[in-house]
Parts: sequence; C-alpha cells; structure tokens
Amino acid sequence: MGTASSKSNINLSQVLNTEEPYSSVMLAVAALLAVVCYLWIQGKSKSKKEPPLPPGPWPLPIVGNLPFLNSDVLHTQFQALTLKYGPLMKIHLGSKLAIVVSSPDMAREVLKTHDITFANHDLPEVGKINTYGGEDILWSPYGTHWRRLRKLCVMKMFTTPTLEASYSTRREETRQTIVHMSEMAREGSPVNLGEQIFLSIFNVVTRMMWGATVEGDERTSLGNELKTLISDISDIEGIQNYSDFFPLFSRFDFQGLVKQMKGHVKKLDLLFDRVMESHVKMVGKKSEEEEDFLQYLLRVKDDDEKAPLSMTHVKSLLMDMVLGGVDTSVNASEFAMAEIVSRPEVLNKIRQELDQVVGKDNIVEESHLPKLPYLQAVMKETLRLHPTLPLLVPHRNSETSVVAGYTVPKDSKIFINVWAIHRDPKNWDEPNEFKPERFLENSLDFNGGDFKYLPFGSGRRICAAINMAERLVLFNIASLLHSFDWKAPQGQKFEVEEKFGLVLKLKSPLVAIPVPRLSDPKLYTA
Repeated sequence: MGTASSKSNINLSQVLNTEEPYSSVMLAVAALLAVVCYLWIQGKSKSKKEPPLPPGPWPLPIVGNLPFLNSDVLHTQFQALTLKYGPLMKIHLGSKLAIVVSSPDMAREVLKTHDITFANHDLPEVGKINTYGGEDILWSPYGTHWRRLRKLCVMKMFTTPTLEASYSTRREETRQTIVHMSEMAREGSPVNLGEQIFLSIFNVVTRMMWGATVEGDERTSLGNELKTLISDISDIEGIQNYSDFFPLFSRFDFQGLVKQMKGHVKKLDLLFDRVMESHVKMVGKKSEEEEDFLQYLLRVKDDDEKAPLSMTHVKSLLMDMVLGGVDTSVNASEFAMAEIVSRPEVLNKIRQELDQVVGKDNIVEESHLPKLPYLQAVMKETLRLHPTLPLLVPHRNSETSVVAGYTVPKDSKIFINVWAIHRDPKNWDEPNEFKPERFLENSLDFNGGDFKYLPFGSGRRICAAINMAERLVLFNIASLLHSFDWKAPQGQKFEVEEKFGLVLKLKSPLVAIPVPRLSDPKLYTA
C-alpha cells in the first residue's frame, strides 16, 4: 500500500516537474490554447446572444417572486415595482415567466406593433374547465376558428341594427327595475344597487340569448340558479391558482379549484341542456330576424362543412355571454353609481343634464343617451379609475419576440396593467381624482386607438361587446339617476373601495335609499 502511494507521488512529481523543457513547452501551449478557445467561444456567444430579458426583481429559486406578491392588490404592487424597474418588467411566478406592461408606449408595442405574436390569451387551468377546454372566444388561440366564433357573436348580438332591434327588451327590464325600486322607496327601504343592476342586465342578456322560450316560473328558477353560478365561477377565477405557476404539478390540483370549477360547470351545463332542448325543436320555425342568439347558433352551426360548430362550441359561446356579458357590465354600473352618489357636485350636474334633455315629466329612452355628454364623460372616467379588467385578460406570445430592446420568451404570461396606465401622471392630470370634465375636453373613446386609455383592451382581442356594454351601463345609470334621489342609510356613508380580481369589484355592496323625484307617479309604472 505504501509502495503504491510512493509510486503515485513519483509520477505526479514527474508530471509537475517544470525543469523538463518538453513539459514546460507543452503546458504553455495548452494554457495558450485554452485561453484562445475561451475567448473565441465567448466572442461567438456574444455575437449570437439575444437581447436581455426585461428588468425585474430578483427571484428566489423555484418559487420566483411569488412570496413577495399579494394577490389582493396585484395591480398596485405591479404599479409600485414599475417605478423601480420600468414600464416593461419581468416577474417570475413560480416556473412561469410573466411580463408586466405599464405604459402606453409598451402597450402599443405589444397590442399593435407585435399584435399577431401576442394575439393569444394565456389559458388558466380553471379556464379550461368553464369554457369546455378553451373552445370559446375568450381563450381560443388566434386563428380561423377564433375569427369564426367572434364573427358569429358580433353579427347576431353586437351590431348596431341588432342592438336597436333589442331595445324593447332593455327598456322593459329597466322599467321593471324602476317599478321595483319605487315600491322599496314607498317603504323607505334601502336597496342593494348591485343586486338590482345585476338582475336587470342579466335578464337583458339572457333574453337576447334565448328569448322568451323560457318563461314564467322556469325563467325565474333559471335566473336564480345562473346568478349563483356566475358569482361562484367569478370568485374562483379571481383566486391565484398555484397550478398555473407550476404546470408540472397541475394534475394534483392542490387548492381544489379545478374540482370546484368542475362542480359549478356541471350544473351550468345541465342548465344549458334544458334551454337547448327546447330550442332544437324550434330551429327553422322562425325567420332569421326573429331568431334569438341560441336559435341562430343552432341553425348555422353546420353551415361550414370544413369547420362545423359542435354543441360544445355552442355552449362555450353561451358561457362567454353569461359570464363576460353580465359580470363586467354590472361592475362598471355599480362603480359608476358609487362614484356619483358619493359626489354631490357630480350628481347635481348629471341631474341638470337629465332634466334639460329628458325632463321630469318623461322617462329616459336610449335615444336620449347621445345628448348626455356629461353622463358619458362620467362613464368614461369611471372606467379610467376602475377598469373592469385591471390587468386585462393576460396575453401569451406565440413566439420569442424582442420588445423595446428586450427579449420576451415564447409563452410568457403578459399582463397589461391598464389600472396603472390609467393613473399615470405622465398622461393624466391629477390621475387619482374623479374628474369627468377631462373627457369633455378630448375625443378619447372605448376603441383602444389611444393607448393611454384601454378600458376594453385594444387590437385583435379587443372586447367585441363594447357597443352593448355602453348601452347597458348608460341606460341603467341614466334611468336610476333620473327617477330617484339617493341617500345613504342612517349612520352610513357611501364608499368607493376596490376589491381586486380578474374582474374589479366594489369591496362593499352599494346600498342606498331611493327617493322618487319625478312629477307624475305614473312614470313609476311599467
């Protein structure tokens, strides 16, 4: 054993013996070659190196930046981090890389300059469940199928002629709300405005979807069940799901969110089956002008032999209308009413405008809305301060891109922080103040052409229902403000505090006591 060690030492000393000329030369040559190779490799890698990722906070191993983020105030945290890292920032959400966009210029890069690359939405695990695998307009990848779905909805639900034809439905439901509130006013009872606005808008949207084929007790029962399911599904969508941050472990559903969503969607699926069963029998029995949305879908679903719609596609579109068409409009209306009734100076200006245009011996009609510029400005200002989708629906890029000199790797989760863009002092005077007058002085609209104002998004994935949402919200709040004065219940005051989620909501329900203000009691009848 000692001999082996001695022999090993001798061999090692021989190798390290720099007195040998041959060894010295070989070592020098080897060292030189190593240096040359290193420099060559470094130079070559630099020549091919991609631009860096956007700046952002340093992540922890495995969990990334998740421990430092509060899902209840994510939009405000992103805004604060932007002040340090800039308007294009990276955040590591577990194994998922997210890019946060927080300025009009960066939003333009993503939604216009590179619009096709960023045209997909980032489908969450629970979204796969409540849209039948992402087969709807919201989550389908950008392409032929998505364009067809969007075209079907726009043509039957959102064109100007269609909306004008459905005005009688909106008028009838709004009048029913006014009648109910006048009954509450006689009793001096407080009203949960959010609930009443929900019922009105929900009834309008569902009547446009499946018309009067569901009537009486069945309609009431269906409405109550859908209201509960919409609320439950919306709550789950607003929870940060660890399965989205660690896709390898999504099968385990540690939080049980997918399981909960499956239960709700199963109930919703059965409700859709009940409605569709009656509609299948009626296909072809009405003229195209008389068809509701569901009858229209059932008639045209097989028109394109190369890409027919399945019943799953039909259900996914109904899901979009129920979840997207109702929830966002209700929350926009509730925020608007909360801002108005808590600000006497704003309320007085709206009343003066309504009394001048409509009068106190008449009721509000949709034809009055274009003549109410201050009320329109109030709606725009509400959506500036309280965008219903504060981070929009997260986008996902289909290939690696370079944005503003930074690399955005393929399949990144892209947040457009509309909430922060709308409150940027570089673009807005007194950005945290409610000042509707600012919209009387400019031509900003909801169409996403100016990237400092994006309440409905912009580009290829802009909301398809802007026209309908604008009519629903304006008609509701105009009717409520024209028909009643509003006062806070005794010992309470109106508050406007946000609750963050996929959809921004009021933290506390808006409760107020209606006081009739019109001259003729008959104006409070249907």
